[in-house]
Amino acid sequence: MQIGEVAERTGLSLRTIRYYGEVKLVEPSARSRGGFRLYTEADVDRLNLIKRMKPLEFSLEETRELLAALDRLSAQDTDPEERTALSERLDAFEAAIQARCRALREQLGMAEEFAGQLRARRSRQHTST
Repeated sequence: MQIGEVAERTGLSLRTIRYYGEVKLVEPSARSRGGFRLYTEADVDRLNLIKRMKPLEFSLEETRELLAALDRLSAQDTDPEERTALSERLDAFEAAIQARCRALREQLGMAEEFAGQLRARRSRQHTST
């Protein structure tokens, strides 16, 4: 599929998709005769994974490392010892994701508490006038 369809399916901008190609996170699987970028379903899945990592503040390097680990795990020539190491690395990513989710829940709780305090102040001001 062409980049426009990929953008529509992922919710990412054309510019973002091109940038991910420039930094070698998701390169087009092929090019049309006219030079248009062509992407596969696997490319779309990869872009969606990256999209989910971004709000959790993973760096480009961390994202690249996770993608490489996933690629090696799915490769036929990955030996059992490497699979174990890759699996352990994915466990570390999962732990980092869980920690970031906890931090986001705490931030959300503080934001909700703050919004409640503002509502309470506003309602007190309305009743005192």
